Amino acid sequence: MAFVKEIKTKAYFKRFQVKLRRRRKGKTDYRQRKGLIIQDKNKYATPKYRLVVRFSNKNITCQVVYATLTHDVVIASAYSQELPTYGLNFGLTNYAAAYCTGLLIARRVLTKLGLADAYKGLAEASGEDYLVEENDEGPRPFFCLLDVGLKRTSTGSKVFAALKGALDGGLDIPHSEKRYVGYDPE
Repeated sequence: MAFVKEIKTKAYFKRFQVKLRRRRKGKTDYRQRKGLIIQDKNKYATPKYRLVVRFSNKNITCQVVYATLTHDVVIASAYSQELPTYGLNFGLTNYAAAYCTGLLIARRVLTKLGLADAYKGLAEASGEDYLVEENDEGPRPFFCLLDVGLKRTSTGSKVFAALKGALDGGLDIPHSEKRYVGYDPE
């Protein structure tokens, strides 16, 4: 078989469209982002809230965010670096720290929106799946969607520890308990 040189002509490069900057850098999955932020037309300008969970080598970041046409707006944020003030002094990137950071963001959001008294969350952590129940009078529980970014969502991931903490804190997030660490189908 002979060597064939592939020649890309000027016409090829004229039609080539460069991908978006954050896609080129491998930071944003735009298909996933679009699915999380697109709101139905009949809901007008109602924001669609996301619980954004990100991991770095030394820190865990949880934020409640909604998107506008020009940028994202952060309602509240919690970092695992804040946990030593609450008594967790080391292991700030492990599974327990992810749970505590999720719990912290849930309480901050509900306090900021004035829902902390109506939705107390789970009083004692037992490991059971906790669902926030709607009050008969007053507002509904705060609803948001989990945004994991580019992190792999394998069963038992630390992302789901942050999700569990936010659920136990009183947020309403659609989920499946099958993804928690140590799930037993029986």
